[in-house]
Amino acid sequence: MEFDLFGNEIIRDELLRDKFIEPPFSVLDTKSGNWQKRKKLWVSKGIKSEVGRNNKQVNSIRMETNGEDITKNPYQSIFDPALCEVLYHWFCEDGGKILDPFAGGSVRGIVANYLGYKYTGIDIREEQVQSNREQALNILPINNQPQWYVGDSNEILDSNWNYKFDFVFSCPPYADLEVYSDLQGDISNKPYDEFLRLYESIIKKSCNLLKSGGYACFVVGEVRDKKGNYIGFVPNTIKAFQNCGMKFYNEAILLNAIASASMRAAGNMKTQKLVKIHQNVLVFRKP
Repeated sequence: MEFDLFGNEIIRDELLRDKFIEPPFSVLDTKSGNWQKRKKLWVSKGIKSEVGRNNKQVNSIRMETNGEDITKNPYQSIFDPALCEVLYHWFCEDGGKILDPFAGGSVRGIVANYLGYKYTGIDIREEQVQSNREQALNILPINNQPQWYVGDSNEILDSNWNYKFDFVFSCPPYADLEVYSDLQGDISNKPYDEFLRLYESIIKKSCNLLKSGGYACFVVGEVRDKKGNYIGFVPNTIKAFQNCGMKFYNEAILLNAIASASMRAAGNMKTQKLVKIHQNVLVFRKP
């Protein structure tokens, strides 16, 4: 047993990883060797989260660029399967039921059922759900398929569910950063005030279906408006959960790969904008 200068026991990362997959710290580094190894293993199973999203409209990348045209900076967000693995392990009981009101691509559903959880996702785009189902059939046994519903979460969550969920987990639209469709119930194509109203409603209905003592986790990032100012999406998300009785329980910073950030940094700093290379992992607990 080793101790530091203050007499505290030193716990090596390797031991924490054996028990928790990743050390349960408030910074999650996706650039680390262990993280990248796990991510590659998941991708090698055939997960293609970007499939089914080729036709969506995309706004300027206000989160990371300095107002540049999207044609010069093509971008699609793809959820990290290694992050799913970690968060399911930390916040959902073995074999638990997971609700995802903003399902998007296939990653969160396939990883969940592969690990023995039972995933239910909702997405408004039929082509996205169809793509997810096809991928799941290629990766998972026919008797262990995630459940995806096509439709508006605000409506589907009003249905009579005969069970509660153990974990609510999602990565919602970052306001209108990415506009996925022009469908009426798609909140990504709404002005921000309308977006927030619908967003809060979906969060409340999701949390109503969560078991007491259960956790909810949203992965979000801040977004700039057309004038370059942050809109406050992260604090608005926290407030939405608190307004429906959830307790703000954990926050972690998800460090992303630098990728092209170093090339954009000089341009961004012409107007004193830092290049964003992290997302916020917000965790809430139902009393």
